[in-house]
Amino acid sequence: MSSVPEREEIEDRYRWDLESIYATDDDWETAYEAVEERLGELRAYEGRTTDDGETLLETLRLRDELMRTVGTVVAYARMRSDEDTRDQEYQGMKSRAQALSTAAASAASFVEPEIQSCSRDDIESMIEETDGLERYDHYLEDTLRTKKHTRSAAAETFSMLTDADLTFPTVERPDGTAAEITQSNLTSLLKEPDREFRRTVYETFYDELGNYRNTIGTTLSKAVKSHVKLAEAREYGSAREAALDGPNVPVEVHDNLVATVHEEIDVLHRHAELKRDALDVPDLRMWDLYVPMTESESPELAYEDAREHVVDALAPLGEEYQSRVAEGLRSQWVDVYENRGKRSGAYSGGTYDTQPFILMNWQGEVADMFTLAHELGHSLHSQLTSESQPYVYSDYDIFVAEVASTVNETLLTRHLLETVEDERFRRHVLNEYLERFRSTLFRQTMFADFEHRIHARIEDGEALTPDVLDETYGDLKREFYAPATLEGGIEREWERIPHFYYDFYVYQYATGIAAAAAIVDRILETGE
Repeated sequence: MSSVPEREEIEDRYRWDLESIYATDDDWETAYEAVEERLGELRAYEGRTTDDGETLLETLRLRDELMRTVGTVVAYARMRSDEDTRDQEYQGMKSRAQALSTAAASAASFVEPEIQSCSRDDIESMIEETDGLERYDHYLEDTLRTKKHTRSAAAETFSMLTDADLTFPTVERPDGTAAEITQSNLTSLLKEPDREFRRTVYETFYDELGNYRNTIGTTLSKAVKSHVKLAEAREYGSAREAALDGPNVPVEVHDNLVATVHEEIDVLHRHAELKRDALDVPDLRMWDLYVPMTESESPELAYEDAREHVVDALAPLGEEYQSRVAEGLRSQWVDVYENRGKRSGAYSGGTYDTQPFILMNWQGEVADMFTLAHELGHSLHSQLTSESQPYVYSDYDIFVAEVASTVNETLLTRHLLETVEDERFRRHVLNEYLERFRSTLFRQTMFADFEHRIHARIEDGEALTPDVLDETYGDLKREFYAPATLEGGIEREWERIPHFYYDFYVYQYATGIAAAAAIVDRILETGE
């Protein structure tokens, strides 16, 4: 019997309130059809977008109106399907929503090329002559900036394989009970105190994952090739340059991050040595990396208690921020517990016209409390942005998004160390923050380096086979975790990382935590 419940076994108060978006699936269908019927209105502007300022303003307003609805239609279908990736009805809705999104993007595809056919002087004249067009000034400027370069299914394939189709074996705990391995609980199982059990979990997981090595390797190779081909078509020097140009981040930022972390790798080595000593083992193995440097397992933490800690910790951000967080947690923003078929991991979702939503897979550990604080940072950032900015400027870049979330994590750490007297709990808080710093600054930089290397290989005309992926990842893992013994399939860890499909995404976690640490210092020192 599985210990992971079916969704209907979880109380409503621990499930997000998607009915606040559409009360029924029929309402979703109505919104879907309304957008589908109006795409022709948008296409009617093709060829005359920039005839004059009024026409340009009408085009942009209609496009934004339709895209706002499309965003909500897609978000609802995606979150419904994430509740249980085995549900074919909601998988079908998600596919239809994605098709609608593609159709809407196609219908709007003429807008930016037509804007780019104008000079900056032409656009400035239209803004001066047209009341209301000034709102789009920055958008128009940015569109002209990328004029030269105007121009994935692989990620969806990976998600369906690892979340819906791939089932891992059940292993026996030291006490004789069964433990079902999932993508969501792998890290939790690798924190358990019995070393031989951790080894069994680790080897069972990677042995099973290895059965899909060629499929996942081919999927990743196709994703990288698509990034490279798209960059070439848009006349960029590399896929990395193309990806970083969207948020207008110089490639030197990426280079500097990777170079600096490599230069300071001895800090990570020191951490590994400290962990080896704390665990009192002759050699640190890959199944030891997640074990807390404490004398006991993580205190079991009820979701309600964690919520209270998080809300209290955010006091330095002001009463309004605190009250928004508290109200959101009472209003079913969060889908709390794991259920069978549920998408693994955690994220903050929602759209410009909805409340925030947070997906979690709560395991009752200190780490989950930090994840909750992290995702709430994203949610509040999104909510405040939607209230303060027009739709055209509401989609902030990931380069800054991770700052809000890691500020919350750092404030939580500071708060708990100042207010909690339980030494066991305090040790776990310290360990959690050290682990997050390790996994965010060092691990994500390692991922960024791996991503850069495999893209460069394709750009140099070389093959990207599973063997090459193993070798490239293994070399980096050995450099970053030199004090540890790297046997047992860790070179295949790339097979379980979804972010490699998102095109130079992960480095921003590392730059975000660096910025967040500095910002928290300023907040606590100045009060602003």
